[in-house]
Amino acid sequence: MVRQKKLVIGSTDSIDFIDSNLVNVPCKIDTGAAISVVHASRIRIVEKNGVEQLSFILLDKRHPNHLGKEIRTTEFKEKRIKNSFGEAEDRYQVKLRIRVFGKVYNTSFTLANRNKMRYPLLLGKTFLKGKFLVDVSEHNLSFKQKTNLITP
Repeated sequence: MVRQKKLVIGSTDSIDFIDSNLVNVPCKIDTGAAISVVHASRIRIVEKNGVEQLSFILLDKRHPNHLGKEIRTTEFKEKRIKNSFGEAEDRYQVKLRIRVFGKVYNTSFTLANRNKMRYPLLLGKTFLKGKFLVDVSEHNLSFKQKTNLITP
């Protein structure tokens, strides 16, 4: 059995959403969360040619990274999530492509209103498992690696 080397990730970082051209979105690494969650607005079901689609916008106008680009997908499901307050809520779950440490991952996110939260994005255990070790004394390791590649 070959063990893949795990990258060290800090307690916070900035990631890119590939298909939405959103870059440097602040995120918190949350080993207490089972699944990743991202702030989304205007979440709704729309019908096109008899097919249900989930429509949403990542982030909102309060976030400097906000582009206002509507995303539509037919690949979604509803999931009951227990939030940080212990309350169960129904959320939509979608797959989104993100870039961390220069590598693209297709991972699941639930969509939630996080406009009162410090971080619009949490990366949870399902994403982290098998790929990363979390060092809570570190911050922005993926972002620092990216900016080191850009600056001479």
